Amino acid sequence: MKKKSVSRFYIFLSFLLLCAAIAYMIGALDVSWILKDPAVAWKRVCKPLLRIVFFISIGLFVGQMIEAMGWTNRLAILIRPLMRWGHLTEKMAAAFTAAFISGITALAMIVSFYKDGVMNEKEVTLAVLLNTFPSYFLHLPTTIFVILPLAGSAGAIYLLITFFAAVLRLVVVLIWSRNVLPERAHFAAETRNTDSKDWKKVLRDLKAKFLTRLARIMVLVLPIYVLILFLSHAGFFVWLRKALAQHVGSTLMPVDAMSIVVVSLMTEFTSGYAAAGAMLEAGTLNVPQIVLALLAGNIISSPIRAFRHQMPVYLGIFSPAMGTRLIIMTQVFRVLSLILSGALSCLIVYLSPGLHF
Repeated sequence: MKKKSVSRFYIFLSFLLLCAAIAYMIGALDVSWILKDPAVAWKRVCKPLLRIVFFISIGLFVGQMIEAMGWTNRLAILIRPLMRWGHLTEKMAAAFTAAFISGITALAMIVSFYKDGVMNEKEVTLAVLLNTFPSYFLHLPTTIFVILPLAGSAGAIYLLITFFAAVLRLVVVLIWSRNVLPERAHFAAETRNTDSKDWKKVLRDLKAKFLTRLARIMVLVLPIYVLILFLSHAGFFVWLRKALAQHVGSTLMPVDAMSIVVVSLMTEFTSGYAAAGAMLEAGTLNVPQIVLALLAGNIISSPIRAFRHQMPVYLGIFSPAMGTRLIIMTQVFRVLSLILSGALSCLIVYLSPGLHF
């Protein structure tokens, strides 16, 4: 199985190199815009890559250190009630806790546990889906201080709906894990006496394993990230955003509301909040219409953001096949939870005539 995985790895890498060679020969791979201005090269290429390498390195190192020193149970104790009810393993709980700090670090920990054979593929899938809950909170403070002043009550309702969607994802994964994972009668206390450990051997093994896995991940992350970067520079994502925004049409919401969706897709999502606030202040749209437009912009832009920002990480940390499957599952899961949360909110408003925004 390992030999087959290695073969697929080199086939995928060869495919990327072939695509780059063809693009260069037909003139589609223009690197002059990077070479002309060192500031552009630093901001668009070097700085983001260094950030990715930094967090992946931390995740790999922490995951391997936790496993080597037997600290998994100590980290997992923070969410012990969820572990017991959802039949979660200590490794899944440790990654879940780390995801509140960094999503990339948590993914690197998961793949480290998987490579060490202490997590199977089913547990990896559940752990990745479970981490969509803490990932919601990573940018929440910034989002709150941006959306509330700009979009007012509509922004507050939008945040409540997205929060409910995150809670819904957590509950669904816990129910799923409770039904597919075996019940754990007790959690074994991991040894606290580390004096008997051969620290030199532990660190030597840790270093060798860490460098090997980091190099293997970077071999995929670097070319995929650069490919996404060139696609972005060529205007592919601008075209894709326009196509998706136009495809929604004005049948689902007013034309004015569609402008919020388009602005959210074409620029930073903050611009969508600003446009929503302006229309709310002018009385062009009411609160429910603005909330619907913000949700639509979020849902439509999800696959684009995933393809642009998350694909290099997922395909690099996991195998290409496994990474693709996981990123598709997480995005579908996220979109469905937002749609369901929005639909339930509309139903509540419809069934409560006295409820006014």
